[in-house]
Amino acid sequence: MKTALILSGGGARGIAHVGVAQALWERGIRPDVISATSSGAFVGALLAHGYDPSEILKIIRDTSFYPYLRFGIGANGLLHMRKMEDIFRKFIPENTFESLKTPLVVTATDIVSGEEVRFRSRELALPVLASCCIPGLFSPMHYNGYDLVDGGVLNNLPVEPVLDEADYIVGSHCNPFNLDKPLKRTTEIVYRSLILAMHTKTRARLAKCNLQIEPPALSRFSIFDFRKADQLFEVGYRFTKTLLNESQMLLP
Repeated sequence: MKTALILSGGGARGIAHVGVAQALWERGIRPDVISATSSGAFVGALLAHGYDPSEILKIIRDTSFYPYLRFGIGANGLLHMRKMEDIFRKFIPENTFESLKTPLVVTATDIVSGEEVRFRSRELALPVLASCCIPGLFSPMHYNGYDLVDGGVLNNLPVEPVLDEADYIVGSHCNPFNLDKPLKRTTEIVYRSLILAMHTKTRARLAKCNLQIEPPALSRFSIFDFRKADQLFEVGYRFTKTLLNESQMLLP
């Protein structure tokens, strides 16, 4: 039986995916393929490379992303994700999909054609980073003839790329539709609007997953809460561990 792991976007809340993976790994559930978008693609690439979840948490905790982002501010006032390539290649120096231990599919959005673009071969870093380009915060990334932004704009839970490749699908969705904290930044409001616009389609995609992981406690966190990495990890880990204990009959 082949298992697929689907990882949504969600900014800093994507760190919860690392905790989800820790709980899955402990239960012996390892994906045969990973499909991901936005921050989920960043986590997914590290998992696919072979890093343990605890190692990924350490990478996130010990790495300061802000200097690279500030350095990338352009004339239009938006950040440029391409400056993050140096960080990414530090941890996955081979920089190809083919070098990964687990097959990975990354979904981004072509802002010009309005279509989903999927990547699963050749260069790794730029497709992953392009998938993280939240509109209104990051400039679109021009790559391979596309002008790419966050994959979550059209598909924030990309289950479709692996429907025919897996018998059991685990969906990890880290963008709760109810929030417990006020939105303070314009970029948060823009991102929140995108998530709500995709609500119905995301719900339908989550319904296609055999195991649906959506920790309600993530509603307390912002997409910018990167300094709360340990808390986000714990939310994903504890929720998934409890869910697995309650769902034994449904596991692969």
